[in-house]
Amino acid sequence: MAKNGKALVVFFSHAGDNYAVGNIKVGNTKIVADYISELTGADQFEIVTHKYDGMAYKPLCDLAKKEQQNGELPAFEGSVDVSKYNVIFIGGPVWWGTYPQVMFTFFKKYDLNGKTIIPFTTHEGSGLGSCVKDVKKAYPKATVEQGFSIYGHDVRTGKARVEKWIKRLGY
Repeated sequence: MAKNGKALVVFFSHAGDNYAVGNIKVGNTKIVADYISELTGADQFEIVTHKYDGMAYKPLCDLAKKEQQNGELPAFEGSVDVSKYNVIFIGGPVWWGTYPQVMFTFFKKYDLNGKTIIPFTTHEGSGLGSCVKDVKKAYPKATVEQGFSIYGHDVRTGKARVEKWIKRLGY
């Protein structure tokens, strides 16, 4: 259980053809989200869109760049009652310097102002990119805590790093 109340992990993860790890059945960010839930007892809401299913890495990159340039907000499935949560971990891969555009669809749909938000990312060299800045822009009245980033090719052996970060946050 989180120190500041009930926690939720909201994330988008891309399985399939990924940079540096090849074709994977479980996306890198899903693995980190599972670590967070296991370590904190947080519930999960996975942002699911089938728009990118089966895409090879290069066409996916091209599409992601186009979506970002055009400010597209791809639809996602399902919904979650965020009112039950005080702490929201928000995670995704870094595509073109920030979260995938489907994450911005979530930001537009759900008001997390007044909550504690903890960003995390998986990447292959971008770190947190502008994800923290973008979360602060989407939720100016939220408390945004220290983010975490991990190389996608390290997530399968990176549980101890996630645990160290969670402990540093006090959860």
